[in-house]
Amino acid sequence: MTTIRPPVESDLPAVAAVYAHYVTETVATFDETPPTVDEWRAKAAAIIGAGLPFLVAEEDGEVLGFAYAARYRPKPAYRHTLEDTVYLAPGATGRGLGGMLLAELIAAARQAGAHQLVAVVAGSGEETASLNLHAAFGFVEAGRLRRVGFKHGRWIDTTLLQLGLGS
Repeated sequence: MTTIRPPVESDLPAVAAVYAHYVTETVATFDETPPTVDEWRAKAAAIIGAGLPFLVAEEDGEVLGFAYAARYRPKPAYRHTLEDTVYLAPGATGRGLGGMLLAELIAAARQAGAHQLVAVVAGSGEETASLNLHAAFGFVEAGRLRRVGFKHGRWIDTTLLQLGLGS
């Protein structure tokens, strides 16, 4: 059975490992060096400390993915807009875990008082799963930024999606 819950200290190495795969093997993130466990510890503490959601998907004691919502931009007028992040372990895709995480994240973002939830999906054609996941939850495309990132020897687009949370 899958449990969606806030992370505990012992989850952070798995969170770091999941994300490291996407940093080194894909263009899903524009990070080029995987953050350390200490960096994840600080990030999780900052997000949770701000009253925002950070969640992990756990099955049989193993963290298979994570999601969080953080401030979209640092300027004060953006304070009611959050950006979502969802990542699954490579072997955990296609099982509905992303949907479970995103559903809980949306509910928690609403509870935190967010007005808008934004997704920034990187890729130039291979990001279909992420776009479909967000569309299934009512996110709509707000625009596309072409060739804004350069990683693994190629230019990468980002698609901006947003979901009104009704607050």
